[in-house]
Amino acid sequence: MTKIAFIGLGIMGSPMSVHLARAGHEVRGFNRTPDKVQPLVDAGGRAATSIADAVEGADVVALMLPDSPDVREVLAGEAGVFAHARPGALIIDFSSIRPDVTVELAEQAKQAQLRLLDAPVSGGQAGARAAELSIMVGGAEKDFAEAKPLLDVVGKTVVHVGPTGSGQTVKAANQLMVAGHIELLAEAIVFLEAYGVDTAAALTVLAGGLAGSKVLEQKRENMLTRSFDPGFRIALHHKDMGIVSDAAREAGVIIPVGALVAQLMASAKALGDGDLDHSALLKGVERLSGRS
Repeated sequence: MTKIAFIGLGIMGSPMSVHLARAGHEVRGFNRTPDKVQPLVDAGGRAATSIADAVEGADVVALMLPDSPDVREVLAGEAGVFAHARPGALIIDFSSIRPDVTVELAEQAKQAQLRLLDAPVSGGQAGARAAELSIMVGGAEKDFAEAKPLLDVVGKTVVHVGPTGSGQTVKAANQLMVAGHIELLAEAIVFLEAYGVDTAAALTVLAGGLAGSKVLEQKRENMLTRSFDPGFRIALHHKDMGIVSDAAREAGVIIPVGALVAQLMASAKALGDGDLDHSALLKGVERLSGRS
């Protein structure tokens, strides 16, 4: 049994914390919206009243937060993890943030006698609920080996991809690819519908060939039924496209398709679709095609 503090119990963090509690670990959860802790409590975990309460005596501190400023505040803020976690504790940051911020925070963690792994995930809400996430981990090999049994509880594909910040870099590449796949799936659906094809049947046959993908598998129903309840919000994917665009520019790498999809994601957010699932990029294709 490991004592785990889990901070950030939203769409992703809640089912992940529940899996850890059901695996027999002692999990204390904290969320700015207290009622989101209830699923963890129902699974045998405990609700913490503050970050300090959550991390007291914890062997591992897990984070699942929206953006770089949130992670910085929770870790390095006056009432944050660095100020209250016990020396030697391992921090596993499941959030998707800027690689340079991860490197900066890892150095601060070291100064506080703590260790930090960046371990962003892919798979969305469905992957979190099924404990089938893909987890890309950056940090020290020794720390990864220590964390691996816990990562295996919430993930299906768990890979150490390099030193600190590497996990975030791989996640940026993941978000680049996913955004492109979603946009092309949306365009294909609008194209098929324009010709009166049985679109569901068409997607079934496409899924069996080279065009098949996890994106097609997981997002087809959202698009066919125009049901965009968030599994991963456009606003968050917009944030991630900013991360990959900035990182590519810094590295001198040209991502022309990625730049276009980043603009389409920004347009969707600007037009009020930010709280919808990223499969709602379909709405943008319909608008551009005069079919909305």
